[in-house]
Amino acid sequence: MSTTLISTFFPLVCYLAYNIIVPQIEKLRPSLSVIMNMQRRRWVANATVRESPFDAILSGNIMGSVSFLASTAVLLILAIFAVFGQVPALMEALNSLSLDRTYTTLDVQLHLVVMLAMFVLAFFAFTLALRQFNHFCIMLGAIDHSAPTSEEEIDAITRMNALGAKNFNSGIRAYYFSVATVAWFVSEWLPIATCIATILILAHREFFSSAHRTAASAALIAARRSGPKQP
Repeated sequence: MSTTLISTFFPLVCYLAYNIIVPQIEKLRPSLSVIMNMQRRRWVANATVRESPFDAILSGNIMGSVSFLASTAVLLILAIFAVFGQVPALMEALNSLSLDRTYTTLDVQLHLVVMLAMFVLAFFAFTLALRQFNHFCIMLGAIDHSAPTSEEEIDAITRMNALGAKNFNSGIRAYYFSVATVAWFVSEWLPIATCIATILILAHREFFSSAHRTAASAALIAARRSGPKQP
């Protein structure tokens, strides 16, 4: 297998592998996403005892962000389809850069297919997240404030929110790893280096960043506050 072919598929493989491996690591060390799931449960629990538009506003803001990124993915997909019809012009542009690489037309077309796959995966992840956040809003609105909400119902609503966040994160990661597919046009080794750098940055943000420490501290403070009172 040639280096060009490996570097073409490397970002896609890294993206898929990252989404598989990280959940296994989270069983040993909670990530920022896992910690935020605790805050999501607090959100739902607090929403059950208040009747205000506050929760609807928060949900709307979340869905607006997801909808924007899903729309952006559609535009990127259409742009790649447009590039398929301009491959000869793209080859001329790449040759004019006088970079140290020799890509054939087939190489470029195959790489465009990989780029297309990345953004299609991002689109499906964002639209699935949007649908799940929509379900979350319905479940949140269906809460009966005239009676105490059971822990099981709170957990179910929280899981729906967490599922939406999981797919949203998956779409964001597709965007991150797609940067490496752009680097491929410069050098066949650059996307590999870019993917490794992306993995390190994402791992740091998820497990070792200041945001992780801050969220963990907030979750710990909340747990102590809601814990049993000492006599």
